[in-house]
Amino acid sequence: MAQRAEPILVTTDVFQMGNIKWKQFNIDTSNASSSPPKPLLIFTPTVPGSYPVILFCHGFSLRNSYYSELLGHIASHGFIIVAPQLWSVRSMLEPGDEVKFAGKVVDWLAEEGLQPLLPENVEAKLDKLVLSGHSKGGKTVFAVALGYAKTNLKFSALVGIDPVAGPCKSCETFPPILTGMSQSFNLNIPIVVIGTGLGPEKANFFIPPCAPDGVNHKEFFNKCKPPCAHFVATEYGHMDMLDDVTPGLIGSILSNCICKDGKGPRDLMRRTVGGLVVAFLRAQLNGLWKDFNAVLANPNLAPTKLDDVVYVPA
Repeated sequence: MAQRAEPILVTTDVFQMGNIKWKQFNIDTSNASSSPPKPLLIFTPTVPGSYPVILFCHGFSLRNSYYSELLGHIASHGFIIVAPQLWSVRSMLEPGDEVKFAGKVVDWLAEEGLQPLLPENVEAKLDKLVLSGHSKGGKTVFAVALGYAKTNLKFSALVGIDPVAGPCKSCETFPPILTGMSQSFNLNIPIVVIGTGLGPEKANFFIPPCAPDGVNHKEFFNKCKPPCAHFVATEYGHMDMLDDVTPGLIGSILSNCICKDGKGPRDLMRRTVGGLVVAFLRAQLNGLWKDFNAVLANPNLAPTKLDDVVYVPA
C-alpha cells in the first residue's frame, strides 16, 4: 500500500532576531564630516557586506529612539537603517516641513554622507533604498515617494507602518494625498502596509483614536497599485511597535496613554512588524520569496494574530 506523503511545513526565521551583528549610533547636525540636515539615529550591520538602506520616519511628536527595538530587529537581518529626527515645534507651524526634510536626508545619503560613517567593509546599497515610516511618518514617506519632496535617488520599495493622514477624512494634514479613486497612488514600486486592529479605537472617552477610520492603513492600501501587500495586527494598537520604555514623562504619556493598547507584550508586536518588513523586503529586493510566501500561506507563523492578509502581485 502506498504511503501518503506528509505535508511540508514551511517555516521562517524573520520573527526572531537575525544572526547579523549590528550597532546603533547617533549623528548630530554638527558632528559629521558632511553634516546631515537633521539629527540621525543609524542602525548598521558590523559584518562586512553590502546592505540595502531603509529611511525610517517616526510618528507625530515621537522620538526616533522610541523605535530602537524594532529597528534593531530589522538591522539584525541585514539592513542599514537611517532614522532622522524630523519632528519639532517648527513642524507644527510649517505644514509639510517633515516631508521637505525627509527629502533633504535622502539627498544627503546620495551625496555620500552615509558611507563614511559605516563600519569598515560595510557598504550602503543606495540602489536599493527603501522608504518606511510609522503613523504620520508613514504618510511622510508616501508623500516623498509621490514627489512632494524632490530627491536625487530613486526608491525600491515602501513600507507603511500603521500610517495616518490626519485626525479625520475632512482634515488631512498637508500635503493631501488620500484623494482620487482606488489605486490612485502613481507609484511603480512594491508597497506593504501594516495596520493595527485597535488603531481606530479610543483609549478613553476624552481622546480621539490615534488611527481613525478614513485616514488610516485601509485608505493607504486602497490607494496602492500592485505589487502591494496588506497585513493587520488585529489585537494590537497604534503605539505597540514602540519600545517598552520611552524615556521621560512626555515619552511615557505618548507611548502608553494616548492610544488604545493591545493586551499582549509589545515584544510580540515588534517582532511581528519587524518580521513582516524583513520578509517583504527579502522578496521584493532580493527575489527571496520563501519567508514572505510562508507568511502568506500561514499567517499564524507571526507572533501576533494577523487578519486582512492580502498580496496583489504586479
